[in-house]
Amino acid sequence: MTSRDWQADRRAVFDRDDRACRHCETTGDDADPTALRTYPVGAVPLEGTVHESSLATVCPDCFETLRFASDGAASPAESVSSEALFRLVRETTRVQGGAISDIASFASLATSLPTTLADVGTTADAGDDSESTVDETAAAYRDGRREALLALDVADARLERVPVDGTAFDADVRSSLSTVAETATDLQATLREAVARSEIVPVCLGRCHGCFEPLEGEGACSTCGLEARETADWRGDGGEIAFERLFSSINDSLQGASTTTETLTDRTMTLASQLTES
Repeated sequence: MTSRDWQADRRAVFDRDDRACRHCETTGDDADPTALRTYPVGAVPLEGTVHESSLATVCPDCFETLRFASDGAASPAESVSSEALFRLVRETTRVQGGAISDIASFASLATSLPTTLADVGTTADAGDDSESTVDETAAAYRDGRREALLALDVADARLERVPVDGTAFDADVRSSLSTVAETATDLQATLREAVARSEIVPVCLGRCHGCFEPLEGEGACSTCGLEARETADWRGDGGEIAFERLFSSINDSLQGASTTTETLTDRTMTLASQLTES
């Protein structure tokens, strides 16, 4: 993308997000153009301008956290104290807890789309202006998707900081830390599955899972360039969309995340006890 296109997108994204970080809510200084950054969420086209629906405003600190993971950096295990290690694990689980809340809200919004758009069609047939309702629904969907994906990326970045390999602690602590990290990684996978399946809902309704604009045929969205999610697995024998089955799978993912969270909490408490004793 050109610098001019990118700067134009930055201004639009900052204005849309009220010049505040969408993760920690830190507010940027209008006089300092470097105080805030834009961060792409989800899959974005490798070429061309990234559509604003896939860009989120983040503060410098959150941007550095996200860049840490993408750079593949590693924390030096020898320099991490017991207290610092537990703070790192606790912060990771806290961020994951926030991600669960964001994803549950996004899933709830996504599963309501068939009814919402059907109601819009009914009022339109009756002669009422339904364009504003569609615009509000589209904005809410895009916001919810960005919040969910950004929360997951931050949680991934935090998890990358946990020094699992080669820690300077005893065998029991290393074993517990490895188990905590493995459980947290499983939770991330389950949450991403819930988001991916929620993104299928608008595609089943003929809309892009990223920007929510109407899809024109097969392939990439003509508005944002995202490839459409596959819907074949969620169609009945007659080609109709099996929304109930899709919604059930989303709920199953969320239930699985809840169960994994309980396990993660127990294992984190075990680790905390071992670190206190070490």
